[in-house]
Amino acid sequence: MANKGNRTKTRAGSGRTNSGSGSAVRTGRPSGRPGGRPPTAPAIRPATARDWIGGARLRTLPLAIAPVALGTGAAYLYSNDDGWHWVRALLCLVVAVGLQIGVNYANDYSDGIRGTDTHRVGPSRLTGSGAAKPRQVLTVALAFFAVAGVAGVAVSVISGFPWLIAVGAACVVAAYFYTGGKHPYGYYALGEVFVFIFFGLVATAGTMFVQVGAVSAEAWGAAVAIGLLSCAVLMVNNIRDLRQDRVAGKRTLAVLVGDRAARILFAVFTLVPFGILGFYAVVFPLAVYVYFALLAGLPAVIITLTGKTAPEFVLALKLTSLTALLFGVGLAAALAF
Repeated sequence: MANKGNRTKTRAGSGRTNSGSGSAVRTGRPSGRPGGRPPTAPAIRPATARDWIGGARLRTLPLAIAPVALGTGAAYLYSNDDGWHWVRALLCLVVAVGLQIGVNYANDYSDGIRGTDTHRVGPSRLTGSGAAKPRQVLTVALAFFAVAGVAGVAVSVISGFPWLIAVGAACVVAAYFYTGGKHPYGYYALGEVFVFIFFGLVATAGTMFVQVGAVSAEAWGAAVAIGLLSCAVLMVNNIRDLRQDRVAGKRTLAVLVGDRAARILFAVFTLVPFGILGFYAVVFPLAVYVYFALLAGLPAVIITLTGKTAPEFVLALKLTSLTALLFGVGLAAALAF
């Protein structure tokens, strides 16, 4: 029983409470807002510039850069050095990067307001942590989608294929509804399908098409390879969050197939592209050097197959992103030169 010196009188509306430890704590005025934060809750630090940059998840940008590089390399090969459409290539890069960053912020917003990130074990999110207001995060996401849209319209008009604007619109819609809307397809084990189609096939083939008006077999093969590596990045991310996603009701492919199968699928997604690379190495002498990307890819596979902690999977994700970048840029160079 506390003595007189430790007693704290509590009066209605006084804003004075006892902490869970039993010691007296004086607080300021009560919130006065229904559903507001408890007076004793610790203050949340507002998001800094570093937090916003972190929210862009720059480690995923190789998934935007690699397919554009591959499409451009394939276009240069197809055109037989007839011209270098660097403006169109740059616009394609703006589209891809804008969509990638936009979907990252949109994912942060949607998962945050749904409460999916409540038990998150990976890097902190802007919305889920309360560091930024949901409307702010959504606004930033829409701003990057707008940048991608403007660049997409520009490259469609410049290349003489205005109907590609519809394809770009489909990309934006698919990016938002990955985790947005009432029935986000990312919650129904379809995330890898989206990534493979839009950050593999569409990004690579589309980049080549706006430059030369055609898509070669070399571009399609490269699109499949980089699409699989993009799936690998998403898979290792979801393996890290598997338990938390299962509790939150987010049915990713990793949740659907289970931990062991998800790890095996990751290895398949990561290594099959290097099997595809063998066909290029036969025709393009420089393609053999792309196998050096395995210096990042193999450790990623080993870590994912044996890892147990979140930091291990974060490291595997970074290595897989690096693998995708080295593979995409390296093979693009082999095709072009």
